[in-house]
Amino acid sequence: MKVNIALIHYPVLNRKGEIITSAVTNLDIHDIARACRTYGVGSYFIVTPNKEQQDLVKELIGHWISGPGSRTNPDRKEALQLVTLADSLEDVKLKLDNPVVYATTATFTENCLDWMKLRKKIEIGEEDNILLAFGTASGLAKSVLMESNRTLCPISGPTSYNHLSVRSAVAIGLDRLLGKWRI
Repeated sequence: MKVNIALIHYPVLNRKGEIITSAVTNLDIHDIARACRTYGVGSYFIVTPNKEQQDLVKELIGHWISGPGSRTNPDRKEALQLVTLADSLEDVKLKLDNPVVYATTATFTENCLDWMKLRKKIEIGEEDNILLAFGTASGLAKSVLMESNRTLCPISGPTSYNHLSVRSAVAIGLDRLLGKWRI
């Protein structure tokens, strides 16, 4: 079983529902890589077609993998080695040899798959090449949802407020799917 993560920066939506390219953030790179390493994720893809943003990611990762950070914090190096850059979701799918893509959204959609049902599929070996697509900004564009095999039901709490950071959503999602706890 292999679970992979794609953090999509394009195409995503802004608050007005317009398609944009969002900025890569240092915290997303580090925190999601650490969550991925903790839960045994195969690869963590940062998806942006913006070459300047890709250069920034390369510089930050280089610091921790082969620069001074690799010596001062080997744990960070181990996590950041999971990070791969990609121009598009299509590029990620090619690199992973056509995975089953599960898109995430904060909005309930008809026929969404419950996280616990996906966990069960993973546990029984029904799915062995999974890509979880997480959107930045105000979420994934409709084209990404359409390009995905399934959409996962939103992560939600007991209140109507639902505006998690993508770092939190990834960590919660990974724990639901791969955590050692049992229901």
